[in-house]
Amino acid sequence: MNNSQQRGLDRPRARGTDRSLARRAELIAIGRKLFADTSYDALSMDDIARQAHVAKGLIYYYFKSKRGYYLAIVEDSVADLISRAAGGLELPPAERVHRTIDGYLRYAEHNQAAYRTIITGGVGFDAEVQAVREGVREVIVETIAEGAYGRREIASLPRMALLGWLYSVEGVTLDWIVHQSLPRDTVRELLVKTLGGAMRAVEELDPSYQAPPAARRDT
Repeated sequence: MNNSQQRGLDRPRARGTDRSLARRAELIAIGRKLFADTSYDALSMDDIARQAHVAKGLIYYYFKSKRGYYLAIVEDSVADLISRAAGGLELPPAERVHRTIDGYLRYAEHNQAAYRTIITGGVGFDAEVQAVREGVREVIVETIAEGAYGRREIASLPRMALLGWLYSVEGVTLDWIVHQSLPRDTVRELLVKTLGGAMRAVEELDPSYQAPPAARRDT
């Protein structure tokens, strides 16, 4: 078989792969909306197939089970959120922190169903789902730490303070996307200032972790 014949065989396979990836992505997009509006336990595979207008076997083909489908949805949503929140490596530290928080809020604002899926879940306690959520939190804490302290690896005290702050961010953001009572810029500045307060508290307890100058101004 010559090279041109081999390329001719490869092209349909590539097109088939592209179609499969597109179909899988389409099913994930549908699932984001379904699981945002209905709890995990309340949706059967028959319900999912009917609302997605596909054969149930197609979902099993791509995801093996309802749990596998849900995990794929969570992981896909997480990838989007992390890419939004963890950008801006070229920026000065203070600007990077602002960008991280703004990117986080923008993602939640424009992807409300996906954000609720990440934060509130719907599958009860599942170790794998919980691990995905914890992974998101670790990435964001490391991103904030790098912007604030110049390094991703930090001691237990500042890490605990940043993690506690992040849990409050999740609560504020969930409330904000439901009620939309404040502009995004105001919510961002609120979160920046509460972050400054957390870092100043860390400095009081451990002077080796000095709050950045921007945090000192957020009084």
